[in-house]
Amino acid sequence: MTAAPGRAANRAGKQTAVRRLPMNWFGAWLARPLASFHLVVAIAVLLTVLGLVMVLSASNVEAYANGSSPYSLFIQQALMALFGGLLFYIALRVPIRVLRQLSFPVFAISVVLLVLVLIPGIGTEVQGSRRWFDLGFVSVQPSEIVKVTLVVWGSHLLASRQAEKASYKDILMPLVPAGLLVCFLVVLEPNLSTTIALGIVLTALLWFGGLPLRMFVTIAISGAAAAGILALSAGYRSDRMRAFFSPGSDPQGIGYQARQAKYSLADGGIWGRGLGQSRAKWSYLPNAHNDFIFAIIGEELGFLGCALVLGLFALFVYTGLRIASRSVDPFLRLLTASATCWITGQALINVGYVVGLLPVTGLQLPLVSAGGSSLAITLLMFGIIASAARHEPEAVAALHDGQDGRFSRMLRLPKPEMYSPARAQAARAKSKAKAKAKAAAKAKAGVKPGPQRRALPSGKGAKSGKGVKSQGGSDRVPRRSIDSDSARRTTSRSTESWRSTRAWEPSYPMRHSRERGNSR
Repeated sequence: MTAAPGRAANRAGKQTAVRRLPMNWFGAWLARPLASFHLVVAIAVLLTVLGLVMVLSASNVEAYANGSSPYSLFIQQALMALFGGLLFYIALRVPIRVLRQLSFPVFAISVVLLVLVLIPGIGTEVQGSRRWFDLGFVSVQPSEIVKVTLVVWGSHLLASRQAEKASYKDILMPLVPAGLLVCFLVVLEPNLSTTIALGIVLTALLWFGGLPLRMFVTIAISGAAAAGILALSAGYRSDRMRAFFSPGSDPQGIGYQARQAKYSLADGGIWGRGLGQSRAKWSYLPNAHNDFIFAIIGEELGFLGCALVLGLFALFVYTGLRIASRSVDPFLRLLTASATCWITGQALINVGYVVGLLPVTGLQLPLVSAGGSSLAITLLMFGIIASAARHEPEAVAALHDGQDGRFSRMLRLPKPEMYSPARAQAARAKSKAKAKAKAAAKAKAGVKPGPQRRALPSGKGAKSGKGVKSQGGSDRVPRRSIDSDSARRTTSRSTESWRSTRAWEPSYPMRHSRERGNSR
């Protein structure tokens, strides 16, 4: 009589274990060192493939009606996807040190391109906007390039300022004027949608850079006021705002596009009409393949297709913030978090105005909407985020331990270096020493031999009596030793604080990925 309850309890325990098995497996997979890298690659591939399929479905009718091949826009998008894949691969191979060194020169070049595109005869004007460089076989939009360059250079600048413990004024002065200059140049094109994206980038950089809340609120209110003024300044932008606040006032005019997008979503229902069976793309919904491709996804793939897209972007948010929280390098933390906010914010704005929650701005759905420059640049940003995922401490330890997998071996990706605060501090001290040496050399070149003795730093070194033997570079020797001691003290403090805030993480390096799962 007592055996039956025991068998029932064992059977119930087995059923509970079976139900928990998928979650245990997923949690164990997430505990693997390269899980973040694989998630970024998978999300980029799935969104790009979905975008290519939907661009083909949404653009073939309009392209055929215009006398072109039904596959013309799809072929252009596929070629730019291949080019974006190449940029993704290049971003994986570029060392983080080189990325930081090139951040400002590339940002300066992108600003020059923004100036050149405004010049008649150089930039190409389409529908009243001068945004593109027409290279014959492809059109390049410099405002898309400046998104990435601003993220990378801003992250490098703020990471350097944080390491130097600079004041808030030093943090704001280089970054905010540069960001406002870029926004001003993009407004002149005019291109308010890209200006909003750049505003998201600048806001994310300041937020994750540690700007105080009171200063951040002031900047946010000023930016919102400027966006409102710009939205009401031009005729077509004010029409969009009027259509949003009174959608029924002109249903066949300024409110036509937003109304047709809602009809497309409603026509799809739960399951959708089927891939390629959209009726709105037959010249009922303008820009169906570009700004309003989410409406075509809802019509052909239904609510499930829209949920798939939103789920992929939600997974991207989790992955990006996971990489940022697990990164030891301050530059990678700022870069990954800011890029995640930019891409996700742009996606939410696009979905928001398609479903009628926001006024129409023209921001594209990243990796899904038609647009060669946007697709290639976004894939480049995904490649930089994937490179940051490979620089997680556990990932670095696993890659150096031979757990790189088939994908990395096939692509012959270089093994990343472990971030060392002491090495970073030494590099900063070395750069400061070089700057002082250059300044001293310039002073010697412009002053006579007599006054040169007074130009040398002689106060503390002469009083302490430590190794000052000549006027040349002997003063740098004791300074290097002092800098190294302070670097060791700073490193120990930063390491202790980092470990206290990440107490749930094990020590690095690790020899096997399962150790992290067992430690939790």
